[in-house]
Amino acid sequence: MSETFDFGGEIVWRPTPDHIEKAHLTAFMRQHNIPDFDVLMRRSTEDVSWFTDAVLKYLEIEFYKPYTQVADFSKGIQWAEWCVGGQMNIVHNCVDKRIGTPEEENPAFIWESEEGKNGTLSYGELHRQVNQAANALRSLGLGKGDAVGIYMPMIPEIVVALLAIAKIGGIILPLFSGYGVSAVTTRLVDADAKALFTADGVFRRGKPVDMKSVADQAADLTPTLKHMIVVNRIGLDLNLVAGRDHWWDDLVDSQPTKARAEVTDAEDTLMIIYTSGTTGRPKGAVHTHCGFPIKAAQDMAFGTDLHQGETLYWMSDMGWMMGPWLVLGALILGSTFFIYDGAPDFPAPDRLWEMVEKHKIATLGISPTLVRALIPKGDEHWQKHDLSSLRFFASTGEPWNPDPWMWLFEKVGSGNVPIINYSGGTEISGGIVMGNPILPLKACAFSAPCPGIAADVVDEKGESVTDKVGELVIRTPWIGMTRGFWKDPERYIESYWSQWKDVWVHGDFAAKDSDGLWYILGRSDDTIKVAGKRLGPAEVESILVEHESVIESAAIGVPHPVKGSAVVVFAVLGAGVVANDELKSELRNMVATAMGKPLSPQEILFISDLPKTRNGKVMRRMIRSAYLGLDLGDTSALVNGAVLEEVEGMKV
Repeated sequence: MSETFDFGGEIVWRPTPDHIEKAHLTAFMRQHNIPDFDVLMRRSTEDVSWFTDAVLKYLEIEFYKPYTQVADFSKGIQWAEWCVGGQMNIVHNCVDKRIGTPEEENPAFIWESEEGKNGTLSYGELHRQVNQAANALRSLGLGKGDAVGIYMPMIPEIVVALLAIAKIGGIILPLFSGYGVSAVTTRLVDADAKALFTADGVFRRGKPVDMKSVADQAADLTPTLKHMIVVNRIGLDLNLVAGRDHWWDDLVDSQPTKARAEVTDAEDTLMIIYTSGTTGRPKGAVHTHCGFPIKAAQDMAFGTDLHQGETLYWMSDMGWMMGPWLVLGALILGSTFFIYDGAPDFPAPDRLWEMVEKHKIATLGISPTLVRALIPKGDEHWQKHDLSSLRFFASTGEPWNPDPWMWLFEKVGSGNVPIINYSGGTEISGGIVMGNPILPLKACAFSAPCPGIAADVVDEKGESVTDKVGELVIRTPWIGMTRGFWKDPERYIESYWSQWKDVWVHGDFAAKDSDGLWYILGRSDDTIKVAGKRLGPAEVESILVEHESVIESAAIGVPHPVKGSAVVVFAVLGAGVVANDELKSELRNMVATAMGKPLSPQEILFISDLPKTRNGKVMRRMIRSAYLGLDLGDTSALVNGAVLEEVEGMKV
């Protein structure tokens, strides 16, 4: 990163009185006689136990046995224990407690398939289907503490499966639906999985894609796996393995519709979500019944301001943390969520906007990558749909560039629909920083840290800085923090707690400006240091995507004998654009003019696509490794890993 950061932004959105009056944040602050957001932040971070207890009560979380202590830090804040002595099951709070109340008939979620089929499950219908699936799992001998994988497309059964595993006290293993054999196997073996939910296949852009063969190969390599439950999604002709494989319809649909929820300790493991590491072995973030779901629901309430009667669609796969976040958070709030199994621009570029209109989506979580891809398609695609149901856009996964952000805000949202930017991670259970409905916004910015998160930006000495770029850190524990990495506590400490005593170092470069707004500027390990000047990739990339020919770009640092590092940029061009030396020179001059000649790219390379995860995060580390001929590390999270071969063909 450059040592100082020119934010140069103006406030582009201010909350209306209606936004403020309706907000969950306003209601919460009034309950506790808190006059403004600044006071809330101070109180929530200086007295974490008070704030956590207040959030649990605001969310109406019910316990079978109440906790005797909100938090216990006796083992160090790295290993904090929450809701000590309490017993609960999160499925009770998501679904079961609504049965016998008027909420039973409310819609829990809406689904749609790429082929155009759609439907709605009420809380009552979801309750009955989860009970059947829970009984099916128990009929196979599965129960408390057993790990069960979910390797499925975003179909209704995936929601039922996730909740059923939790209901019996099992451990949920969400797996990205695009994983290959090695990625699925590594995670199932690491968690000692005993069963796997999957599907025969999935449609992508109208074409059938097999999933069962991947699941079969992974199952054969997982000694502990004894059962596989298969959804007939696309009608493939399969040979099931006798004694191991079960069709969902045969096993689940015949089960009784009543089932007890396992009484679990609040800190019993609910879920292991694997994230890619810089080395080959993925990290299994451990989450509990009273951890991840509570943080998810808190952020959903205080950030996206989701209420009963409103629908949230966050484009995600269940293998990314935003999948379980969507399901658990929305159900705790008694609201409605939407899932879609398909490509968001198929069969036409207006598919996303059509779904917003049809299902009256109130909050739309969309990635900057998708926005950049939709802009060249033309404004007519969103203009022909009624988008008046939208209260908020939302976004996470990667930094914004100003032009795409303003396109979404000014054009699609007519300057009235704020973009709730959200950044944190799997190990956080949600956000470190986030927009919200009661504070003003600048383009690409975050309004503030999430309540309860003692975030800071620090320099190399660990001292707080403003209007400068530094490391994003957290100074106090929070209920959603991972309980460590599965079977690897040392790696957890090394990853987050080893730089400064009792300080969580997240690995992002960030900044806060003098107006109190926050910015995430990319992973700190993506930083490029040119002749002693730290440069963030997003700074270069934002300049290049201003050019009409460039859809997106990625900047990396490569070794240079004099400067230490030099900048190399990979640019994806629009359809029909001719890649030539003249365009390279033009783009290089844009960066030189904006950043200074010493920081202009050594090389600009044109490429068909950038390697990304399913949530649209550009993996610059892998681009750099491929270009320099280094070890790629764990590539299993990529949806388009083949593009790395293209990068390797350009290597120095």
